[in-house]
Amino acid sequence: MPVLLVTRSAPVHDAVVPLCAAAGVGAQVCRDPVLALATWAEADVVLVGADLAAEVAGLSPPRREGVLVVGPAPEDGAFRSAVAVGAQSVVDLDTGAEWLVEVLADVGERASPSRVVGVVGGAGGAGATTLACALAQWHAARAPTLLVDTDPLGPGLDRLLGMEDVAGVRWEGLGETSGRLGARALREGVPRRDHLGVLTWSGLRRRLDLPTVRRILPAAVRGHDLVVVDLARHGGALAELVDRCDDLLVVTPASVPGLAATARLVGELGREGRAGLVVRPGALGDADAELVTGLPVVAALPDQRGLAASVDRGLGPLAGRGPLARAARDLLGEAA
Repeated sequence: MPVLLVTRSAPVHDAVVPLCAAAGVGAQVCRDPVLALATWAEADVVLVGADLAAEVAGLSPPRREGVLVVGPAPEDGAFRSAVAVGAQSVVDLDTGAEWLVEVLADVGERASPSRVVGVVGGAGGAGATTLACALAQWHAARAPTLLVDTDPLGPGLDRLLGMEDVAGVRWEGLGETSGRLGARALREGVPRRDHLGVLTWSGLRRRLDLPTVRRILPAAVRGHDLVVVDLARHGGALAELVDRCDDLLVVTPASVPGLAATARLVGELGREGRAGLVVRPGALGDADAELVTGLPVVAALPDQRGLAASVDRGLGPLAGRGPLARAARDLLGEAA
């Protein structure tokens, strides 16, 4: 039972049931708040009519997520009752119907949030974008995955994966929209090949709009098993984007200049907890890398033969077996 609607009001019933149908979810209507408690915890979303909000609040139902109070022109009493039942919002059906449809469209998308893995180069040319693509390709063979390009000066992740001609919405199109974005709408709207979606730019004039990022990332998390974010080393958005990542992978060459640049980046971010180094070949060892940067080495990534040819052929960096595939498997195993 995706949606439980608790109401005796004919206007509420006649407004909400068609919205559920438009969102493609089923609804069970219950006119008795006492009987509604039997399925209160089982529904994905509970919609309490403003006409019964006070009565439901008097029963002290167990607190849960996904409770909304709905009604045409809700009065002040509905807001007080919403607080009492732990509702996340009060929806005016006269003005908020479109928003409610977007909420309902996400019903059943995910039982738990996905993981967000950020990848950033500690130095220029370290190979962070290649690793981000490899992580996304590896996981997309198993579950829905979104690769997010937040580097305006990068090559474009769709080009690295041979998906530049795949139709779909890019950052420019999303910047022209407003309001809450449904997880399903985003997943089905971006350029996609099987389980792998890519969110990048369509032209040469690129600008990362942080308000749009704040609006899009929650939908990405709700609609995908894994979100991989390719981070730019510079820019005002880096610190905030890093904070939104569950895991941060910093790719660095094991060289004196590379580790020095990486140490400066890590110092600016001040990231603690789930952050680690992915070390590329160089003259220095893992112990040196950890000492200089203060981060643990979580993977060593040797050079992979035929990488450039694989990308040029539109296959992406993860074509067949090799060091990248093993690193992606191990790193995502750690993230899980």
